[in-house]
Amino acid sequence: MPLALLALAIGAFGIGTTEFVMMGLLPNVASDLHTTIPAAGHLVSAYALGVVIGAPLLAALTAKLPRRTVLIGLMVLFVVGNALSAFAPSYDWLLAARVLSGLPHGAFFGVGAVVATGLVAPERKARSVSMMFLGLTIANIIGVPAATLMGQHLGWRATFLAVSAIGLVAIAAIVALVPAIAADPKAAGVRRELAAFRTLPLWLALGTTVVGFGALFAAYSYITPMLTEVAGFSEGSVTILLALFGVGATAGNLLGGRLADRSLQRTLYGGLGALTLVLALFPLLMRAPWSAGLGVVLLGAAAFVTGSPLQLMVMEKAQGAPSLASSANQAAFNLANAGGAWIGGVAIAAGFGYVSPAVAGAGLAVLGLAFAVGAARVDRRARTPFVPVREEARPAHEREAARL
Repeated sequence: MPLALLALAIGAFGIGTTEFVMMGLLPNVASDLHTTIPAAGHLVSAYALGVVIGAPLLAALTAKLPRRTVLIGLMVLFVVGNALSAFAPSYDWLLAARVLSGLPHGAFFGVGAVVATGLVAPERKARSVSMMFLGLTIANIIGVPAATLMGQHLGWRATFLAVSAIGLVAIAAIVALVPAIAADPKAAGVRRELAAFRTLPLWLALGTTVVGFGALFAAYSYITPMLTEVAGFSEGSVTILLALFGVGATAGNLLGGRLADRSLQRTLYGGLGALTLVLALFPLLMRAPWSAGLGVVLLGAAAFVTGSPLQLMVMEKAQGAPSLASSANQAAFNLANAGGAWIGGVAIAAGFGYVSPAVAGAGLAVLGLAFAVGAARVDRRARTPFVPVREEARPAHEREAARL
């Protein structure tokens, strides 16, 4: 694998850290800025809003620019957003800075996926994407816990300064390792990029991401009360268990990349099927601490097996606009985050218990599998040419009926 993928992974590590670290810093931020925990929770939503807005917008506007230049520009925006978060004088300023920090997220992964697949042989495309996503999954093992501890001991502002520093390292790595590929004069403009979204298979692929990963977030958003209230873990041990989720996600990501290079469709079907099974078994897995820990690892592995296959599937369905479609897929991941968390919350509010979000997630995984199958079938029909039947090839009784 090219060293350029290391530069992309470093950028993904920084992005993954800043995306998830706010969840562990909410009490510190709320206390320092004299606001409530629910209000501080809007800072998580603000980042997701930035991703949804920035992913398709920035990808479309930079479609004709050199890819390395775009990656550097996106990381500069990332550094600025996190630095402004560190020095935000009030809650409103921090809210705006979090939106700004989220803007480059989707476009970086989208453009990065196009760059990664262009650096390797066709039979290694999925593995190249999984290597970039490796930075995101490792962020859940190392970056988020370390940044959370830093925020608790040195203040939450120090955390965002550290994340900005990671962004600077990523910029240096991109400059040093990613080759300078000239912009394609025939690259699609904004109109052509948007025109690629007129195809049904692409929307079904994006729907697979929203519903399939919504299954993960329906359960993962409420994993802490599951572990403490049902499985019997102490609050202090939850951080270790979440790191185990990162271990499972990393293993699943690498496995999914290798398997998808052999068969993208089968890997996607198998991953969604495995996710359905794991979530359906959660009520049993949460009955004992050892099985609950195993369930957390399996959840991360089953979910992230589908990460790179989903990214590649979306890119294949929009060959005329791979950067925009790939970036839009990142927006779909964030919609999955918001939608899955909402559905899990509805299940708990309805009185079905803390494990009910996992059961709801199993249903979403089944629906995601249906979307994936539908996308494959529609795409297959669209690519199957019409072959007229020659007259002499028809049975005699059909020819006679046609004459009459």
